[in-house]
Amino acid sequence: MLTTAGFSGLFFGATFMLGEELNERSRRILEALIEDHIESAEPVGSRTITRRHQLGVSPATVRNVMADLEEMGYICAPHTSAGRIPTEKGYRFYIDSLLQVRQLSQADQQRIEQHYRLKGMRVEEVLREAGKVLSSISHYTGLVLAPRFTSTVFRHIEFIRLSSGRVLAILVTRSGTVQNRLVELEEDLRQGELEQMTNYLNRTLTGLTIQEVRARILQEMAEEKALYSSLLTQALQLSRQLFQDEAAGEVFIEGAANIFEQPEFADLERMKRLFRAFEQKSRLVALLDKSQQAEGVQIFIGAESEYSEIEGCSLVTASYSNRLGTIGTLGVIGPTRMPYSLVIPIVDYTARLVSKLLETDNR
Repeated sequence: MLTTAGFSGLFFGATFMLGEELNERSRRILEALIEDHIESAEPVGSRTITRRHQLGVSPATVRNVMADLEEMGYICAPHTSAGRIPTEKGYRFYIDSLLQVRQLSQADQQRIEQHYRLKGMRVEEVLREAGKVLSSISHYTGLVLAPRFTSTVFRHIEFIRLSSGRVLAILVTRSGTVQNRLVELEEDLRQGELEQMTNYLNRTLTGLTIQEVRARILQEMAEEKALYSSLLTQALQLSRQLFQDEAAGEVFIEGAANIFEQPEFADLERMKRLFRAFEQKSRLVALLDKSQQAEGVQIFIGAESEYSEIEGCSLVTASYSNRLGTIGTLGVIGPTRMPYSLVIPIVDYTARLVSKLLETDNR
């Protein structure tokens, strides 16, 4: 097993700065309590810890240490039970300092890889499959943020006349992403004229990123040759209109029902909040966007996400990339009480596999 410090590319959403130093005994008791709670979803008492773990101390000693840990904010009592559960501060210390991340088993690696043995999968299919894999192996909910359109490479555009003054623009990227946009024109154009515009734009823009496309359009509009061709001017103005807006990122959510099977979500209000998060998606997109700012696996625990709808949840994410660099994020959302040592390598391996597939995509 690898400790978190030795796990390749691991990064955490927030780093807890210790105000108190925990001695070795306190660390071992906190680790035992958290791991027992992850497994049972129940408050953990001192007798349970001494019975299940060879700590060489009495239940009375464990109770005293637990009282200290509670005073420092690492654990708390959820109700009148004698048992305790970890707080978000406790989980953060556990992840940063105590967690041992396991190597992903050969069997799980094969389970992930077998989903991608079909050739010719479009990017969207690869990403949806990644969400399904993350969900099925972790037993939580898989999230995948698709690449934003501006991060992709332009391959082809086509204009189709629908009616007088109305044109359907079909934009295709090299990775296979397709966007259809309806455009209203001030004057009617014949299909033959639209085909001339299509040919010119494809010759000029193919192979550029969408961000480069925007710059090239402005450059072409500034060239004197555009002044002498009405059709060329219209083509540039139309393409500028098409490429100036950035569509909101799309997030694929797979296995949403899995998270509601966890005992933490028996509470109806908490379940409703999470349903709203899955339906609205915009805040999830913002959170996944945020996680692209650093390399490696990132972990957001509860309030660290600054997103109240997923209170009581943790999000484990990793970025995926292609030849252009980082283009999206994938991950798992589950209860704060999730087996991080299992989930982290699943997310990490899936992100690296998706990156490999996208880097070798020659379309």
